[in-house]
Amino acid sequence: MRLVRSLVACCVLVSAPAVAQTAAKRPLTVEDYYRLKTIGAVNISPDGKWVAYTVSSRVEESNGNTSELWVVPSDEASAPRRISAANVNAAAPVWNDDGRLEYTAGGTRYIADPARPGSEQVVPPDTSAGRGGATVGRGGVAGGSPGGGGRAGGGRGAATLAGGTPSPDGRWTLAVRDVPPRPRPATQQTDFEKRHAERFKGIQFDWLDYQRDGGAYPLPNVSDPYVTPPQEIFITGRGAQGYTGVTQLTHLGLRPTSVQWAPGSNGILFTADSAYRSELSYGRTEPWLISVPDGEVRRITRDARYDYRGARYSPDGKWILMTRQFRTDHVIAQKLDHGGATDLVVLSTYGGPEKNLTEAWDFLPAGAQWSPDGSWIYFTGGVGGSVHLFRVSPNGGAVEQMTKGERRIGDLSFDKTMTRIAYTVNTFDGPAELWSSNIDGTGEKQLTRVHTEFAGAVTLARAERLQYTSADGTPIEGWLMLPPSYRANGPRVPLIVSNHGGPHSAIQYGFNFKNQYFAAQGYAVLEVNFRSSTGYGEKFLWGTWGAWGTKDGQDVMAGVDHVLGKYPNLDRTRVASIGHSYGGFMTNWLITQYPDRFAAAASGAGIVNWMSDYGNADIARTKETEFYGTPWEERAREIMIKQSPLTYAGRAKAPTLFIVGEIDRRVPFSENEQMYVALKKNGVPAKMIQYANMPHAISGHWNVVHRMLNERGWFDQYLRAPTVP
Repeated sequence: MRLVRSLVACCVLVSAPAVAQTAAKRPLTVEDYYRLKTIGAVNISPDGKWVAYTVSSRVEESNGNTSELWVVPSDEASAPRRISAANVNAAAPVWNDDGRLEYTAGGTRYIADPARPGSEQVVPPDTSAGRGGATVGRGGVAGGSPGGGGRAGGGRGAATLAGGTPSPDGRWTLAVRDVPPRPRPATQQTDFEKRHAERFKGIQFDWLDYQRDGGAYPLPNVSDPYVTPPQEIFITGRGAQGYTGVTQLTHLGLRPTSVQWAPGSNGILFTADSAYRSELSYGRTEPWLISVPDGEVRRITRDARYDYRGARYSPDGKWILMTRQFRTDHVIAQKLDHGGATDLVVLSTYGGPEKNLTEAWDFLPAGAQWSPDGSWIYFTGGVGGSVHLFRVSPNGGAVEQMTKGERRIGDLSFDKTMTRIAYTVNTFDGPAELWSSNIDGTGEKQLTRVHTEFAGAVTLARAERLQYTSADGTPIEGWLMLPPSYRANGPRVPLIVSNHGGPHSAIQYGFNFKNQYFAAQGYAVLEVNFRSSTGYGEKFLWGTWGAWGTKDGQDVMAGVDHVLGKYPNLDRTRVASIGHSYGGFMTNWLITQYPDRFAAAASGAGIVNWMSDYGNADIARTKETEFYGTPWEERAREIMIKQSPLTYAGRAKAPTLFIVGEIDRRVPFSENEQMYVALKKNGVPAKMIQYANMPHAISGHWNVVHRMLNERGWFDQYLRAPTVP
């Protein structure tokens, strides 16, 4: 669960080397949105000596991006150097085992020696093979499900498998293939019926999972084997024992995913979802093993409460690492008042109990992987607003934190020996840069300073970390960004409360252009990690179960009172709320629960009626779990009505701007229509902006800038912010 929390994930401005800044800095302007650039695709070389990365630019004229590929020594021995040609989009950097870098530019694949400028050359077709490219364990094979068991057998055919993945010892090749059912019987129609079928204009469907935000409408029916046929694993041997032709190893009728060879070539690991055909199940992903060459197939977990994801062999092939969490179906069936822990577990390939490695670590592990010698498992995790690298021994023991500081590391990349890492460092106060360090966080070096000119020319606001208690005494963390022009004895300053989405996500350290823009326009901006946010432990994470809006709303209002008390120059009569998705819901909730506290609001894709949302949205599970059921169950229905902002719409006084995507299926347009009509009926100013062809996440530079301008204009109109030159 992660938050896409800003308009700029990690922004940088490519510039000449730093020079002394003598001119006075200017305020940030909205035009600066197109001057900022983004670092991405961070990839450290296998020997740890070089780091490749892309630098992307926003292009107003095309509403798109351009991207360049750069390299820099990880010890900062020399300045960064652009590898890709000018005015050609570059992407997908991959290091070869020989230390050369492959990348795509202008649709052509190139290879270059980072130590030799001008060594770039075109890669001949079908010869590209980046580091790790030969193992399925790196990239996986499409599919996903578990089910029956049994032994392999039969299915012999051609002597080779096109596109197969060789075992580490080169003796075998495996592939995943569709195994379609027999053709569907033809439907008999009269000519009259055929003519009217051909004349039909529209869509029709008869399956439950027919929509997903951002996807085609309707979605294909995955429960139909003619639409998504079963997949099976096949193997062929190169004159080796057991398989001289192609043999079908599995007969599960599922769709294997994350298929990978054991390091010793004596086994195959994959995951599969035994419930992927069920319309009424949210799935059950489990790991499976196949012995090679005997072909025995067995499921290695038996606890039906859990989903197991990210399964991967230890370097010696004796252990399997997985991320484990409660199945959604289990939470619903048991009417739990929490979603359970997310933990890293290891399981012997020979059987036995699972070993929980993070039972005493009260956060959410992500991206876990083995060290080359198998002595450590490294992963990232959010603690408060920070994200850092951690490790734990597969033998058990305490989780150790590797990197530190009030910041969020991103785009993390390891060298082959996992002794050196490269990453971006994200803070609230400026665009991100590229850094490198030893894996324990020592020997850290800043490798890029590409936004020096921008930072030297533009005045940016700084964020103050806040710690306070909510109404019930719960500790809460937040951040306040004051306008650069703020003075304790100056003009009174309006306050914008910016609420994150999720709800199980968090405000994390990172440069947020919109917040900086509001601050430059004279607004203070408050962000709060209210109850249900990640990074504060399980009790906090599930603290709003059954009552979305109540305790988390109290947390937000306690933050408002905290900053108003600490900074008397903030104007308590000019407070606004803004947010998207759950942040939109929170905005709708706040203006109905605390109507005298807010002078304006901007609600993006926010739910107002949980009853209607249940059937219209693509995630009924959020209500079935955290609201304890469906609208036709009394307890759940009462909660949905009680926690719906529409129930209290008659209280709202704040002029509200509604912002929606035309094809949003996560929070459909009809949700915002209901609140818009309610406010209008009650004489409260309201305005609707709907972005064409946009799903839940409203994207595209033109839309992003248009939205910022309209949000600022709305606040200017109703908060009457002082004019900033």
